[in-house]
Amino acid sequence: MRRDWQARTDAVIEALRGERKRLLLQCCCGPCSSYVIEYLIKHFALTLLFYNPNIQPEAEYGRRLYWFRQVAERYAGRLALMDCAYHGEDFTAVSRGLEGEPEGGARCAGCFALRLRETARQAKAGGFSFFCTTLSVSPHKDAERINAVGLALEKEFGVTWLPSDFKKRGGFQRANALAREYGLYRQAYCGCLFSRAAPGGTRPGGSGGGAENGRRGEDEI
Repeated sequence: MRRDWQARTDAVIEALRGERKRLLLQCCCGPCSSYVIEYLIKHFALTLLFYNPNIQPEAEYGRRLYWFRQVAERYAGRLALMDCAYHGEDFTAVSRGLEGEPEGGARCAGCFALRLRETARQAKAGGFSFFCTTLSVSPHKDAERINAVGLALEKEFGVTWLPSDFKKRGGFQRANALAREYGLYRQAYCGCLFSRAAPGGTRPGGSGGGAENGRRGEDEI
């Protein structure tokens, strides 16, 4: 039975009673981050972490980082941004032996765990109250899997995971609208070269296409 993760987000926010706790948000790209930042900044003291070693090649990482920073700069003075160095070797290590896995399989699960583990580690080191990710805003990302990883890391690191499914209540549509409004680059594949090479992994087009779902189109991030 699939759980209502948005209702759990609501419960956490209600329990805060207006207190703005510190939250470390792992951001996967500019378009996905646009809505999630807009939503969470009303309730939390946000710090953004662009830890995405899965993005290949490094030049593509630099391009996505640039557009992510364009979104972050819209909130200058209202949030913080952590170091965004490239660590492609981290993804290479966790994907070794999983090169033949299909998209959405074990390699993707390992990628989620890699990014969320580093977020939890940084949250613990930085004394944050919560950690979370923007990943669930895409309809092509499994909120059940993402939240399961987050909750396991909560137990391991002792930092509270913010349960979420940001695609709900029009979040996905709002992210698309903001991406168009801001003129953001929307990449044609999820991140790694495996996703780009996968059947249907890329779509033709310029900077008006997809983010974190391997597709392009006006109706998809």
